[in-house]
Amino acid sequence: MGSLPEPIMEENYSKPPGIRFMERAKKSNLSFKTYQAIVLIVTFLAYTSYHATRKTTSIVKSALDPQSPNVGLKFSWQRRDTTHEQNQSSRLSWMLKDGWVPFNGLDGTAMLGELDVSFLFVYATGMYFSGHVGDRMDLRIFLTIGMVGTGLFTALFGVGYWANVHIFYYYLIVQMMAGLFQSTGWPSVVAVVGNWFGKKKRGLIMGIWNAHTSVGNITGSLVASILLKYGWGWSMVVPGSLIATVGVVVFLFLPVHPDSVGANKDEDGVFSPRKEGEEVTEPFLRSSDREDESAVAFIDAWKIPGVAPFALCLFFAKLVAYTFLYWLPFYISHTAIEGKYLSNEEAGNLSTLFDVGGVVGGILAGYISDRLDARAITAASFMYCAIPVLYFYRSYGHVSMTINIILMLITGVFVNGPYALITTAVSADLGTHSSLKGNSRALATVTAIIDGTGSIGAAIGPLLTGYISANSWSAVFTMLMGSAFIAGLFLTRLVVAEVGAKIQQLGSQGSSPISRSPDLLV
Repeated sequence: MGSLPEPIMEENYSKPPGIRFMERAKKSNLSFKTYQAIVLIVTFLAYTSYHATRKTTSIVKSALDPQSPNVGLKFSWQRRDTTHEQNQSSRLSWMLKDGWVPFNGLDGTAMLGELDVSFLFVYATGMYFSGHVGDRMDLRIFLTIGMVGTGLFTALFGVGYWANVHIFYYYLIVQMMAGLFQSTGWPSVVAVVGNWFGKKKRGLIMGIWNAHTSVGNITGSLVASILLKYGWGWSMVVPGSLIATVGVVVFLFLPVHPDSVGANKDEDGVFSPRKEGEEVTEPFLRSSDREDESAVAFIDAWKIPGVAPFALCLFFAKLVAYTFLYWLPFYISHTAIEGKYLSNEEAGNLSTLFDVGGVVGGILAGYISDRLDARAITAASFMYCAIPVLYFYRSYGHVSMTINIILMLITGVFVNGPYALITTAVSADLGTHSSLKGNSRALATVTAIIDGTGSIGAAIGPLLTGYISANSWSAVFTMLMGSAFIAGLFLTRLVVAEVGAKIQQLGSQGSSPISRSPDLLV
């Protein structure tokens, strides 16, 4: 008896209900743009949940270590009302039952900083390996494993509340494992989106899509803040369960590459159906046909023009962004605004405005970079603009709630704008650089190199803040302003090249126009 045709054999395989549903849906002739929409929605939800679980630690931090409001605050302009401070301190102690051993001791702030840095260093190290592995296996499965693992260890951190765990190394190990699984997320989602979208308008599309970072931060802050009153363990377990659930959705519905639906590239690098007007009829999640492409080696990926300067720029950009991510709610709750201190829940809710500004900054940076065709100029300009904004927030954020909100929104725009641009559009551009000769199996590796390097800075920033803030928050902001300046300096060579190209392009007007280069200028 002869073997069955391949399509029938595929139907005989046992498949999850979600995949069977999508395969039935394809019979209704889904358009290619529908598949692109599915990719954007699923990856958006995936990384939103990653950041939601990452943000919860900053909210729980104030519950673990409810210091008196004046700890770590050395601003000369801050007025002191001793009676008010004592009342606020008593209120915090009553609400949070005097914190959680071992984090409520004299070195509690430093210990929390060590948790942050352990998480982020493992995350940064894991990022390099995740990109390497991600370019060599099914990203859908790889992403699912990372999300379920992240959910498990995030929840285990919260389990310490009910298990009455007071051993620092328990929380340290759990955070390190969470960081390892978190490292699977970014290289995977950027590689998938980069596979589906060409370079035209990539900055704007990925700028809008990158709102998942801020949406995740906002969601994590709100959920953790609301649940904090019921016990800080809930603020970890619920987000952990959420990301594991979204991981199942990713496994059921995410198409990794257009090859799985039989698409071709057009001249702009945008994937489209094989014939104009033709609907996609190939199996939705069949195996990729890219076996003939070999994954790019780690060292070779570093040699791609533009990778090193953008990676080093992101080191300092993420140092600034992640210091806000991990310490902003703590800073707000320990800073008097109009002479009053906010509760931990109120501080957590207020801190979400920084991420609202981040959404605007990411979209704005992507749009501007598309219009100018100048990623380096855009990123460097945003970093330089962040310097005075950080100074103003430090100096005048305490004057009134209105001023604090306005300055926090503007700070989010200029701090998160370049961070979002580099980790999305720039990474995707470099992962499809002309030197790769069309090889699409470098996206995850290049993304991992850039974001992994940035994540080392993301680890150092919160660590230094944990120690420096105990003496002076003013010094913390000086560190952040210096980091923003250095981040811009690393792009100087690329900025000069882009400016030179623009001048040359203006000089050539009237003759044959210079064709738009799809790659970053170096």
